[in-house]
Order: sequence, then C-alpha cells, then structure tokens
Amino acid sequence: MSPQSEPRAWEHVLNHLEQMLVSGELSPGQRLPGERVLAADLGVGRSSVREALRVMEALGLLKSQTGSGPTSGAMIVSRPTGGMTMLMRMQVAAQNFPVADVVQTRLVLETEVMQLLATRNPTPDLGNAEELLDAMDDTALAANEFLVLDSQFHIAMADAAGNQVIAAMMAGLRESIEGYVLAGAPLAIWPTTCGRLRHEHRGLIDAVRAGDADLARRRIEDHIRGYYSETLGSDRIENRTPRV
Repeated sequence: MSPQSEPRAWEHVLNHLEQMLVSGELSPGQRLPGERVLAADLGVGRSSVREALRVMEALGLLKSQTGSGPTSGAMIVSRPTGGMTMLMRMQVAAQNFPVADVVQTRLVLETEVMQLLATRNPTPDLGNAEELLDAMDDTALAANEFLVLDSQFHIAMADAAGNQVIAAMMAGLRESIEGYVLAGAPLAIWPTTCGRLRHEHRGLIDAVRAGDADLARRRIEDHIRGYYSETLGSDRIENRTPRV
C-alpha cells in the first residue's frame, strides 16, 4: 500500500468507532471512551481522536458536552440525520445535485411512503402527523415556521410507514433545497399557498385512512409537483422529473 493510500490517524479512529457501532460494543445513548483512553488504545495522538470526533459530530452521530461530570463527554445520538442533510445541502449548493433531481427523488420516496401507509392493515398511527397539521393551522405562522412544520409532517408520515432510512433521506432532501423555496416563494400569494398545502395535507391523511393507495400516490405526486412548481418555477423541475 502506497503512503498516499494509507489512512490518516483520525480515519483510523473513525474506522475503529464504526466497528464498535457495528459490533454493538457501542450503541445509541452510550458515551464514548475518553480521548485519553481511545488515543492509548489505538496508538494515536489525542489530536487525531479529537479530529475523528469532530467529523462524527458534524455528521450528527455525536453530541458532545464539556465538563468532568457523568454527563460530560461524547454520546452516540440515537437517530442521526445531520450528516445526510449537510451532504445534500453542500452538493446542491455546489450544483452537483440539480434541484430537479432532488425533487424527483422526493417523488420516488414519498410515493413509496404513501403506498406503504395506504396498504398497511391496520392503518398505522398517524397521530403525530395530525398534531403537526393542527399546529400548521395557525394563520400567524411565518413562512419559515410553516415550512419547518411542513417538513416535520412529511417525515412523520415516513416514520409512520416504518422506514427510518426513507425518513432520514427525506429530511436531507427537503432541507437541501428549502433555502431556494423560501427565496422563490412569492410573498403576495403565500397565504393562499399555505391554505392549499393545509388542504392537501389533510387529503393525504384521508387517502391513507381510506386505504386507497392509488389516490394516495396521486395526491402526494400532485402535492410535491405543485409545491415546487409554484415556489421554484415549473421550468426548473419539469424537465427532469418524469411522472412516477
């Protein structure tokens, strides 16, 4: 192996921690061994350990707390999504992931979610999603506040379908282009847009409760296409988002 291909010390630490997670030696909610212990066990400097922990924290895998008490140190986060979200945002910002491709991927994922929900018997618990819809009925919400709840609603639907990978991907996809949506949304028609989105969200719930998978798929597709066509412009998404 050439020197260029050898892993750097912090990558060695990262690989070791990954293996601890895979083996079950570490699990969500547990705290990592201290920097000094990891450095001694792996034969690396503490700066390399800190670099690996910074990477894991940036990926949303760790939550660090300073101090010396029982709550100090780095803890494995039970459900990380930050890394995927950050990757998506950076790729879209660098124009490696076109917005149209992100929208198309949302269509693929969310139509699958609606299919799963509508065909499940008994119907999954949609209480969390409905609570978010109730919160979104507040007409005093600012656009960014509404969109946060909107995103949480879609993720809650994926959670109800029982697929955490889809839920994490949806969070990353949504957040990666939310800035473009806020920048492009016409403020003059935003109250009308909010009203339409509220109505469409309720329609998604109704289709699932009716067990009508075809209707649920059509409604989520029209909902996503209409949302992005209105806020980003149909010319920006239609050329790359064939009907699913």
